[in-house]
Amino acid sequence: MKIIYFDCEMGAAGDMLMASLYQLLDEKKQQEFLQIMNSLGLDEVTVSANPTKRCGIGGIQMSVQIHGTEEGEGAKEHDHAHDHEQHHVTLEEIRDTICNFPIPVEVQEDAVAVYDLLAEAESHVHQVPVSEIHFHEVGRLDAIVDIVGVCLLMSWIHPEQVVASPICVGGGLVHCSHGILPVPAPAVAYLLRGIPMYNGKLEVELCTPTGAALLRYFTDQYGQMPVMTAKAIGYGMGKKELPIANCVRAFWGETFASGADAIVELTCTVDDMTGESVGFATEQLLAAGAKDVYTTSIMMKKNRPGILFTVLCHVEDEPNMVRKIFQYTTTIGIRKHIFERYLLNREEKDLETEEGLIRRKDVEGYGVTRSKLEYEDVARIARKRGISIEDAKSLLK
Repeated sequence: MKIIYFDCEMGAAGDMLMASLYQLLDEKKQQEFLQIMNSLGLDEVTVSANPTKRCGIGGIQMSVQIHGTEEGEGAKEHDHAHDHEQHHVTLEEIRDTICNFPIPVEVQEDAVAVYDLLAEAESHVHQVPVSEIHFHEVGRLDAIVDIVGVCLLMSWIHPEQVVASPICVGGGLVHCSHGILPVPAPAVAYLLRGIPMYNGKLEVELCTPTGAALLRYFTDQYGQMPVMTAKAIGYGMGKKELPIANCVRAFWGETFASGADAIVELTCTVDDMTGESVGFATEQLLAAGAKDVYTTSIMMKKNRPGILFTVLCHVEDEPNMVRKIFQYTTTIGIRKHIFERYLLNREEKDLETEEGLIRRKDVEGYGVTRSKLEYEDVARIARKRGISIEDAKSLLK
């Protein structure tokens, strides 16, 4: 599977995401990208990719200049400018601008969809209808270029899956056209709802509304880097010099069905559930998507016999599974471990037999090949003929 993994330990901004993706391209495609971005029809707008170092690491910093000056230059990093005279634009004006760009329709649609997320966030924060939203920071020309640039690059690279690390939002306070606000800014906090984030060690804003909206739109799941083979790595540099390398890293590569894979183990103990309740909880957790659920008899405090619930699930299913465990068991705490597991490639085939359609599971990998008939299909034949499971299997050989 073709995959992009975004390392967001220093947050994310539109220009940084664009730069990290740009560096994944070969030189010819990089030149083509800049030609397209400089031919959008935006008067006096120049887009360039500048080799830059942060903490001794080389990468790319994207520059958007309007009339020869970088917008927001000298005021604040990334998407925020703090002068109060900047032009405010409506969502409809932005949509019209994007839809007039000479770029593929699907790229226009992606860019508009990202702005719809921004408008939804602004509407929620300011408690006004979307139609009344006027963009300040994210409505500037450089932000439009950042969003369109990321959407164009994503359409070219066309990953089958996008994964991102938990997002560092920074800390402290941020100045904006509305005044001084806590980090993460309210729009960022809204855009990142349901997404893992944390403050980090720096008292500075690291995740901007544009970066948050782009990640929310394109990212399929969040968590640790999956086991993958990286074919290219892009370093998208931020404008501010910080004690830690200020960059977003984009890893472009491939994952495999066979090999190490992350799995989450959630465990809890209970001593006040009936056998019926335990059985029902197990049934519901499996129905909710758990890969496996099993119970172990244990001895708890005060010499009380109890049950240890063990639930296995995919990383992206963890939040939902935690809710289900609290819903269907009486526990007040859940322990979590993340493990890597090795998997064989698996394929299910339908076999036409004299006994009807039978499913067979074939697995292979690591020099091993095995096949197994689906139990329910074999059991159906055994019941029908009044024979044992082993005799039913013999009939199908």
